[in-house]
Amino acid sequence: MTTRKTRAQERADEIDISPTTLLAQIEELSSQLVSANKQSDDYLAALQRERAEFLNFKRRTAEERERDLGLAGDDLIRKVLAVADDFDRAIEARPPELADNAWAEGIAAIDRKLGSLLESEGVSQINAAPGRHFDPREHDAIANVPGTGRPEGEIVDEVRRGYRLRDRVLRPALVAVAAPSTTEEAPSSQPETRAN
Repeated sequence: MTTRKTRAQERADEIDISPTTLLAQIEELSSQLVSANKQSDDYLAALQRERAEFLNFKRRTAEERERDLGLAGDDLIRKVLAVADDFDRAIEARPPELADNAWAEGIAAIDRKLGSLLESEGVSQINAAPGRHFDPREHDAIANVPGTGRPEGEIVDEVRRGYRLRDRVLRPALVAVAAPSTTEEAPSSQPETRAN
């Protein structure tokens, strides 16, 4: 009686389990594993480089966007400062008969609110009060005023307010500066005559 082999037994018999064949297969699989590991390391390194480049791109883009928004914000603040100047001039020129007028007080309240808004955005006034020394980093001299009795280079009058945005000058103050005094007489070119 012949026993019939099952399909699984037939397949098992077909497998070559000789040590030489097994060693060759192990070497081939080891070589494939080394190659796959090298390829995996190459892909990982490339992925890490791409990720680093992407993070740098994202950071640069965010910095550029913030810088561009800052520039747009600077332009907007400069325009708002022009409106604030107009409010200040209107309040300073308010006629005395409107001193207790509710409408005029409302305008003054709007001016104060505008000033608070600018302060909340980091805008502050540059000190250009008369008596301060002229600083070309913060002030623009538009006039030299002689005969003020003040030392040369001292601010005599603030013509237009200047503003700083956080730590940098947004708009310098326009000022009039004391000119050198002309009280010193020039030496005479005539020789002195002596009376005998």
